Amino acid sequence: QVNLVESGGGLVQAGDSLRLSCTASGRTAIIAAVGWFRQTPGKERAFVAAISWGGRNTYYTDSAQGRFTISRDGAANTVYLQMNSLKPDDTAVYYCAASLRHLLYGYDLWGQGTQVTVSS
Repeated sequence: QVNLVESGGGLVQAGDSLRLSCTASGRTAIIAAVGWFRQTPGKERAFVAAISWGGRNTYYTDSAQGRFTISRDGAANTVYLQMNSLKPDDTAVYYCAASLRHLLYGYDLWGQGTQVTVSS
């Protein structure tokens, strides 16, 4: 099985930057891609960005394009989400997830989440 642990959340002000980390352990060789999602109370979990496990391909949703960068440290089995120019609307619980199938779908393995709060 694959285990995912997120870290790096916190309370920041609008305009600040934050870097989230997602470290995978276990059978990491079966991972196809790792994605970041976010969720606010009363809303569905939303896709933010993803990266193939080899690091060659990335995907960003409109909410992340231009402000967020996803990257991977292969040696550390860690995927990062660098978030710049944060806005209050970015406040959410951020989850990383692993897909064993494809960059854009199949995210069945989840971390516990990390809270990001952006104050105005």
